[in-house]
This record gives sequence, C-alpha cells and structure tokens, in this order.
Amino acid sequence: MIRRIGSGPRLSAATVHGGLVYVSGQVPDDLSVDVLDQTRQVLGKIDAILAEAGTDKSRILSAMVWLPAIGDFGAFNSVWDGWVAPGAAPARACVESRLADPAIKVEVGCIAALPAD
Repeated sequence: MIRRIGSGPRLSAATVHGGLVYVSGQVPDDLSVDVLDQTRQVLGKIDAILAEAGTDKSRILSAMVWLPAIGDFGAFNSVWDGWVAPGAAPARACVESRLADPAIKVEVGCIAALPAD
C-alpha cells in the first residue's frame, strides 16, 4: 500500500511505502528571515510530517540538504546539530544549488524508517 501525506496536484509532502517515509524537499514558509530561522522552520515541518507518518527524526536514514549559498553551511549546521537526535545522525548530503525562489535559503528532504510493527 502507498500512503501520501499532504498530497497536492504537483507533489506530496511525503510518501509512505514499504516501511519507509520519503519526505519531499521542505522549504520555509517565512522567507523574510535568515538561514537560521529558515532552517528551524524546515526542520519543524519535517518533524510534523514524520509524526503524521508515524515516525520521528531518530529514524531518519538519509537526508539531502540544498543551500543556495554554501557560505551558510556553518549556520545551517548550528541548527541541524541541535536538532538531530543524539546518536542517530543520518547519512547526509549537502550541496550548493539555486532554489526555486531566490529568498529560500535552505531546502531539506529525507528518507526515514517506520517503527517495526
């Protein structure tokens, strides 16, 4: 069975299948703030999506991070490091990339495991 969370005409916030949750790239809602606050917003959205799927950040297997300015890497990591579940850091990639809106300073997607039944 495939379950979609936050499904719209173009994409779903997440797709659940085969014991995994595939979270699409999440961006902040308030684009007027700095990369620190945008990162907090994005990670909060991921927390909410994972909760709706029935899992949490301690079960993230892989994360993909896109930053339009790689100079924000340290600031991003300062928020990320406080958010990641202790002892459960996922495999992660971080790349510099132009994003859909120049005001977006960070986008994060991930894949997480569901708890075993």
